[in-house]
Amino acid sequence: MLMSLTIFAGSVEFVAVNLLLGAFNPLQALAMTLMINARHLFYGISMLDRYKGTGWKKPYLIFGMCDESFSINYTAEIPAGVDQGWFMFFVTFLNHMYWFTGSTLGGIFGSLIHFNTEGLEFVMTAMFAVIFLEQWLKDKNHTSAVLGLGLSLLFLAAFGAENFIVPAMLAILGVLTLLRKPLAKGGDSV
Repeated sequence: MLMSLTIFAGSVEFVAVNLLLGAFNPLQALAMTLMINARHLFYGISMLDRYKGTGWKKPYLIFGMCDESFSINYTAEIPAGVDQGWFMFFVTFLNHMYWFTGSTLGGIFGSLIHFNTEGLEFVMTAMFAVIFLEQWLKDKNHTSAVLGLGLSLLFLAAFGAENFIVPAMLAILGVLTLLRKPLAKGGDSV
């Protein structure tokens, strides 16, 4: 329960168990966490403008940015008269509480329920495809998406399927950071 409240990153929560059982190595834990959740760097860059003016809610919005809260907060058309900061806060808070409740119930009752999970590997890939498509449909300028795909394919060809992700993510981060202002002027959220 405590881990799901303080570590709002499902992949890291699973890895944390192994890190806690092994020898104390904070640098390894930091590096592992950064590598697993590196996609949040891209989420964060995309949300810089949206988080402006949210006041005291901003630290929680940053802490609580997961795949689901990013997708909803990025693509939602917030109705006129609804405070954007409170809207994003409650989306993030509810996602956090859903995670907390689900993982707590899973920890309590998980050993009592048995089912075959074979074939569920596609779920994360499908979720990222949907997030990408939602952003593609929402944005008019697709420069950042095309850059991300192009750089990924380039590094896939250069380094192979086993080794391309880290260099590709670093290259995408670098290029999008360098092009942030020109892309923002052109209407493309980075």
